[in-house]
Amino acid sequence: MPVGVNVGHFFRGVPADFAETVRRIEDLGFDGLWFAEAYGSDVFTPLAYAAAVTSRIRLGTAVAQIPARTPTATATTAATLDQLSGGRVVLGLGASGPQVSEGWHGVAYPRPLARTREYVDVVRRVLARAEPLDHDGEFHQLPLRGGTRLGKPLKSSLHILRPDLPIQLGAEGPRNVALAAEIADGWHAMFFSPAFDGFYREALDAGFARRGGRPERFEVVCTLPVVVDTDVERAADRVRPDLALYMGGMGARGANFHHDVFARMGHAELAARVQDLYLRGEKAAAAAAIPTSLVEEVALVGPPGKIREEIGRWESTVVGSLAVQGLPADLDTLATAVL
Repeated sequence: MPVGVNVGHFFRGVPADFAETVRRIEDLGFDGLWFAEAYGSDVFTPLAYAAAVTSRIRLGTAVAQIPARTPTATATTAATLDQLSGGRVVLGLGASGPQVSEGWHGVAYPRPLARTREYVDVVRRVLARAEPLDHDGEFHQLPLRGGTRLGKPLKSSLHILRPDLPIQLGAEGPRNVALAAEIADGWHAMFFSPAFDGFYREALDAGFARRGGRPERFEVVCTLPVVVDTDVERAADRVRPDLALYMGGMGARGANFHHDVFARMGHAELAARVQDLYLRGEKAAAAAAIPTSLVEEVALVGPPGKIREEIGRWESTVVGSLAVQGLPADLDTLATAVL
């Protein structure tokens, strides 16, 4: 199974040895290099930087936020970067959540699936470059049906290197996963538990049925926490704070889609307790409440031999490739365990 690295987004600043680290990730044979964004560092700038210091590794957004940019801006950014990198870009898109969409970008969040469907359609039309763009949608009007009335349909002046540049959707809920299967070239998953493979297969199959079948190149990528350590509990301790953050603090109470993932997995009571602790500011207690057994459902932790054995659980699911979450300090040890 191909394994890449999902760096995520930067906290406080960019690591001093970032260029050397990126080159090392490619030299070790990792499949892809993915970046994310929240409300700090953006997703495309580090990807462009990585493109300049590498030559072979795939470069993906996991994910670019839909409310952050117009669909034409996203399409032209991805297409430009694809040319500069020699055709290595994978465009992952995600709806984000109401706190970031409305609080940071000032974009209304309701009806995220309908918004995503229209957004992907416009991106594809920009990339196809078949005709000037004339789109009168629910969320986007191109040209604008108003304003000065001087706008006119335009076609990208950049000749697109790959009109079929792959588009993936970051999704967690079953309806959004089905949407990825229906309209995208892949699904980028997180907090994927192999025990719930059947649940996700059903969601994907529902989308493929609406599409008329599964496209040959459809890919499922899973971002997965991996901590290599001779002590399993010590390794799990490094994952617990992130799980507590996503389960308890990402989004408002009642509108935290990561929280809902763990509730669907049968951990509703635990997820509620973690959320209560986290929202009260008791972050250490929230992390400590997460049992090692749950960490091992959605992460690989422990010695290299244990990780090599357990990675097979993901290989037998719908997942086609993995992306190690974060930027591990010891890339050589990680490579030994997962490649």
